Amino acid sequence: MNILNFMHGNELIISTAILLIAYIFIATEKISKVTTALTGAALTIFLGLVSQYAEINGIKNPDYFINFIDFNVIFLLVSMMIIVNIASTSGIFNWIANSLLKRTKGHPVYILFVLGIFTAIASAFLDNVTTVILVLPVTFVIARTLDINPVPFLITEILASNIGGTATLIGDPPNIIIGSKAGFSFMTFVQELTGIVTVILIVSLFVLYLLFKKDLTATQEQMNEVEKLDNTNTITDKKLAFVSVIVMSLVITGFVTHDITHIETFLTAMFGASIMLLFEKPNRILKNVEWNTIFFFIGLFVIIGGFEAAGGIKIMANRLLDITHGNQTATSMIILWASGILSGFIDNIPYTATMAPMIHQIQIIEGAQYAHPLWWCLSLGACLGGNMTIIGAAANVIVSETAAAHNKPIKFMYFLKYGAGITFLSLLISSVYIYARYLI
Repeated sequence: MNILNFMHGNELIISTAILLIAYIFIATEKISKVTTALTGAALTIFLGLVSQYAEINGIKNPDYFINFIDFNVIFLLVSMMIIVNIASTSGIFNWIANSLLKRTKGHPVYILFVLGIFTAIASAFLDNVTTVILVLPVTFVIARTLDINPVPFLITEILASNIGGTATLIGDPPNIIIGSKAGFSFMTFVQELTGIVTVILIVSLFVLYLLFKKDLTATQEQMNEVEKLDNTNTITDKKLAFVSVIVMSLVITGFVTHDITHIETFLTAMFGASIMLLFEKPNRILKNVEWNTIFFFIGLFVIIGGFEAAGGIKIMANRLLDITHGNQTATSMIILWASGILSGFIDNIPYTATMAPMIHQIQIIEGAQYAHPLWWCLSLGACLGGNMTIIGAAANVIVSETAAAHNKPIKFMYFLKYGAGITFLSLLISSVYIYARYLI
C-alpha cells in the first residue's frame, strides 16, 4: 500500500491524530514546543494534508501550505519583539516603574496596586513575558527593602499581566490571532475589550488586597527607604530612550488610526521596528527575538491548516451549533467558559489557533452578527484563563521560576487558590458583559 492509497479517504483521521498528538506534547513539554510544531508541520506537508506545491498544472493551489500561515501574525510578533527589545535596553521601562513606586511613599498596599496597574498597562502594549521580566527585579528590591514576602506582589503581577494583555490587539498572542482571522483593528479591541478588562482589573486588585492585606505591613523607616529609591541612573541610554518613546508613540498612533489610514497593524509595527534598528546592531537585536515562538506559530498554522483542509474545522463548527441548537447565548457561554478553563491547563496559543478558524466557519454559516460576540468570548476566555494555574501562561512560569531562584517558591496548589478564584471572577464578569452587551 503506497502512501497515496493510505491517505485517500483518511485525511480527517490523520490530521486529527497529528493535531491531538501535537497538543499532548505541547501540554506535557516532553520535547520543546517548537520541535513538536515543526515536526507536526513537516508530517502534515509530507502526508499531503496540505500541498508543498504553489501551483498544479499552472493553476494556483488553494491547499499550498504557505496559504495557511498567517504572516500578519508573524510579522506583527517579530516587529513588536524588536521594538520592545531595543526600547528595554535603554532602561526607559524600569525608569517608569521606579518613578511610580517612589510616589507610593513605600506603603506596601499602594505598591501592590501600583505594581498591578503598571504590569497590566505594560502588558497591554508589550508581551507579558517582557513585562514581568522588567518588573521582577524591582519587585525583589522593594520586598527586601520592606522586609516582606514578595509572593503577594508576584502573584498580583502574574494575574495583572494576563488581565492587561487581554485589553488590546497586541497584548497577548491569542488576540493577534483573533484580530487577523476576524479582521478586527486595534481600535476594535480597545472599544470592545479595554473597558471590561479595566473593570476586571480593578475588581481583581481589590480582591487581592483583601486576601493579602495581612502580609502588607512595614515600618515607617522601611517605607522611607523605598521613597528614596535612586532613579537617576536607571536610563542607561538617554538618546535611545527618547527615540523609543517617539517610535512607540508613533506605532501606537498608527494602530489607533488604522480605520482611517487602512495601513495594516503588522506594517505599522514593521516600520517602527525598522526605525529602531537604525539605532542598534541588527545582529545583536535579532538574536534576542524569540524565534522559538515564531517558528512555533508557523508550525502550528500548518498543522491546523491540514486539519482545516481535511474538513475538521467545519465539523467542529457544525457540532457546536448542533449542541447549542444554534442558540447564540449558549454558543457564546460555552466558548467563553470552555476557553477559560482549558487555557488554564493547555497553551492558549494552539487553542486559539484552532478555535479561531472554527468561529470563522460559524460566521460563514450563521453570519457576522451571530459570530461577533463569539470572537470576544474566545479572547476573554483564552487570555483570562491563563490566570488559573501557575502553568497557564508563559509569564506565570517565568515568575514562578524566578521566585524559586530567590528561595520564594510559588507552589502549584498555593497559586491555584488565588488564580482559580480570580479566573472564575473574571469569567463571571465577562459573562455578564457579553450577555448585556451583545445577547439581550
